Amino acid sequence: MSVAVLGLAGVALDALCGEPKRGHPLVAFGRLAEGLERRLNRPYEEGAMGWRSHGVMAWLLAVLPLTGLAWLLSRLPQIGWLVEVLALYAALGLRSLGEHALPVAQALRGGDLDLARQRVGLMVSRQTSELDDVGVARATTESVLENGSDAVFAALFWFALLGAPGVVLYRLSNTLDAMWGYRNARFERFGWAAARIDDGLNYLPARLVALTYALLGQTRLALRCWRTQAPQWDSPNAGPVMAAGAGALGVSLGGPAIYHGELHTRPVLGEGEPAGPAHIEQALALVQRGVWLWLLVLALGSHLYA
Repeated sequence: MSVAVLGLAGVALDALCGEPKRGHPLVAFGRLAEGLERRLNRPYEEGAMGWRSHGVMAWLLAVLPLTGLAWLLSRLPQIGWLVEVLALYAALGLRSLGEHALPVAQALRGGDLDLARQRVGLMVSRQTSELDDVGVARATTESVLENGSDAVFAALFWFALLGAPGVVLYRLSNTLDAMWGYRNARFERFGWAAARIDDGLNYLPARLVALTYALLGQTRLALRCWRTQAPQWDSPNAGPVMAAGAGALGVSLGGPAIYHGELHTRPVLGEGEPAGPAHIEQALALVQRGVWLWLLVLALGSHLYA
């Protein structure tokens, strides 16, 4: 069965079912990761936390056995194709992205700023209690663009390249980065490997996503913002994605934000009017159109190389 058909099946399953309400495999994986971190993230000298080597060991123990299992199951006769589809479904977050973002836009349209702050607080790690309408819309739009890359397109990329083991490898690595990839006393050393591996796995997909956003939006502006603004962003992968996405939408994103009580002075991304609820909806539509474009490319590629 072609990768395009399997990819379409995984996307369709996500659209129909969304994330499992109970028994999500990533929840169980998160518990495994927490247990490994408790056992292996030990002080290496007084006042300092974590060994890089222990972080590498924890990453290997968490990711490689499950990736190998996915490879074995995907090779089983008769049901291997089903394993492929289920692996992609478990890694995708397209429907979930809309389920989190659209209620923020609805709350803003209804004038309920407190509810909008609460809902965007479920999507982002920044402090949301003092955000105004524009700040809430900006944070949500940024989250849609960035998580569209991480939770949708990168999963599709690694699935297209390596099938079930590829998408499992990527999604588990991305989850560990979200759990361990912080620059603080607890994780700066232990989480170093998780952060660097996730950066590597996302490098090419992020740039393909930036190109996708540009092609499906205000192309010239998106390409200019990508070229001039992305290098100023602290993340090598989020910069291109968010700069191109903001340019594609013709909206101004970025700027100062408070994370864990500290003010971070971030550069402005994009160009145009301040963010509003319409931009949240437009960002989600941009991601959805991009998924259809990628599936079309996969179908054409499968046909040419059949």
